[in-house]
Amino acid sequence: MTAGRTGAAITGTLIVLASLSACTASSPNSESTDEAPSTPTTTTRVPRLVDESDRPLVAFDPCLDIPDDVLTAAGYDPKSEDNADFAATHYTMLGCSYDGALKIPGVAAYGLTVRSANFDWTIELQKTADNGDEVFHTDVAGRRALLKTNQSLPESCDMSVETSYGVLLFGLVLFGKGGSRVPEAQWCTGLEDTAQRIVAVLDDFESRTR
Repeated sequence: MTAGRTGAAITGTLIVLASLSACTASSPNSESTDEAPSTPTTTTRVPRLVDESDRPLVAFDPCLDIPDDVLTAAGYDPKSEDNADFAATHYTMLGCSYDGALKIPGVAAYGLTVRSANFDWTIELQKTADNGDEVFHTDVAGRRALLKTNQSLPESCDMSVETSYGVLLFGLVLFGKGGSRVPEAQWCTGLEDTAQRIVAVLDDFESRTR
């Protein structure tokens, strides 16, 4: 209470407090307690980037929510993590990239980018059609998914998986040895397995934050 309060205000407050005390004391069912009821807490986390649209917040952040052991098991080096966010006014994509850690015949190096976006599945289907991708419709852990390649982007493969807030995007890029191109049959090698592992983490995350 500040010094600017008047004596009348102080007196009024004391009367109210005394009245409340009297009501509590006269109630036969009242129970004394030393602590006030705790206020429920929320598990909602504000994303690192937020756009100006009314789209859902990007709940799952690949840079923060994918455990190192999951990346290692999928064949990637967690220590190589590099930011791959995409900021726009009408949607958000939070993401990170990782270097491959396994030796693959005919492949000099490979890398993975995982982005979490808040545009919906309809928009993802339209983007895929506009890009002219070759698409295989599938599912990952019961979620709708697309496996995509494009002849204009050789030695790469993409996968989209539907989420509760938008889409989880996976991008695999490979580099052939000695200037040779990686055969098309190998462009998507291991990507579905990687997506399965990370979507299992997403499943657990969404079950805890509903």
